[in-house]
Amino acid sequence: MAPEVGDEDIRAAALQYVRKVSGFRAPAAHNRAAFERAVEAVAEATRELLDDLEVRGRGGRPPGEPPSRS
Repeated sequence: MAPEVGDEDIRAAALQYVRKVSGFRAPAAHNRAAFERAVEAVAEATRELLDDLEVRGRGGRPPGEPPSRS
């Protein structure tokens, strides 16, 4: 199973996403509120997704393990 994802990781990913789609690393003062709302909305959607995911049997090979060459 994947390691636990914390709030800091979720916020960093949300910030990266908003920066990417907006084209701005940092918003101008007049866009700051909209930028922050977008980061919070993406972070919340990510938290909901992670909370709602149901992990069943893993099956297959563990992450990072190369395919067998038998």
